[in-house]
Amino acid sequence: MPSLTTRLDRVCAYMAPKAGAPLEPTVIARRPPGKHDVLIEIRYSGICHTDLDQVRGDWGQGIYPMVPGHEIAGVVAAVGEGVTRHAVGDRVGVGCYVESCGSCTNCAADAEQFCPRMTSTYNDVGADGRPTYGGYSTHIVVDERHVLRLPAELPLHRAAPLLCAGVTMYAPLRRWRVRRGTRVAIVGLGGLGHLGVRLARAMDAQVTLLSGSPRKEADARRLGAEHFHVLGGAEDFAPLAGSYDLILNTAPARVDQDAYLSLLAIDGVLVHLGIAEAPASVGPFSLVYGRKAVAGSMIGGLRETQEALDFCGGAGIGAEVELIDAAHVNEAHARMEAGDVRYRFVIDAATF
Repeated sequence: MPSLTTRLDRVCAYMAPKAGAPLEPTVIARRPPGKHDVLIEIRYSGICHTDLDQVRGDWGQGIYPMVPGHEIAGVVAAVGEGVTRHAVGDRVGVGCYVESCGSCTNCAADAEQFCPRMTSTYNDVGADGRPTYGGYSTHIVVDERHVLRLPAELPLHRAAPLLCAGVTMYAPLRRWRVRRGTRVAIVGLGGLGHLGVRLARAMDAQVTLLSGSPRKEADARRLGAEHFHVLGGAEDFAPLAGSYDLILNTAPARVDQDAYLSLLAIDGVLVHLGIAEAPASVGPFSLVYGRKAVAGSMIGGLRETQEALDFCGGAGIGAEVELIDAAHVNEAHARMEAGDVRYRFVIDAATF
């Protein structure tokens, strides 16, 4: 491996110096690549709502300065001498975590996202005791096991959001065995929802988009939704009672679970993917009448993430993105909070 110490001691990045502060340019140090490490030249980094939440400190104590970003797409720049899975020049990606133990029950079940020793791509502390810094930067060093192959069929900027948003939607569709004829409803047409519509349609499901706004209908139908409904009051829910086998809720806000459970058929499942700050209750009668269930899902394991990427490549499913320069990242965060994005911001890493 060539000497990369100087370059990795001064990697360009954008960071939040403290909770709630605007992001600003900086330089960070990456560790020298070890025997099983891959050095990735980041080309694009997606902006997830989680980035905004963690920069603001909404989920508790953060580690600052913080470099966000866990939707990373790039090219292998160098590999350690023991690396067998990747080679220089490969198109690769990194998602929401960069370490897992590989030996616990969850890892053995290909569910590394639930490993007790899982290390997040940013706002965490790695096995080496150093804070992790994410994809709002030009380079990252990651163990080869946590580096994914990106499909040749997709441009890198459209593939980046698949590392979080894509697998977040793919995982529950596979977990609840969506197939031809399954009646799937997606709640919300944002960064998650727009990919959910396309994925469910590619699995031959009957797809409905449930929204709070009629202005989303044209896009929902263009992306593959066969039906579209605006839900507000109780009068909007009643005509749809028992209509769906699976509802994927992408809204990062509290919803009336009893109302949404009423839309499910027997043995239907309401799956929460968006994370709301406030807790939500559910009445037992909403569950027992119809053997219905409320569940949650979080990203995917390494094997499942690779499967999601391969599926998207074969089906031609990439995220619909707005490509921005790093100088506009704070504006992008503000617009994302206001819901003003169609449907994922992606940063051109060359502008870091």
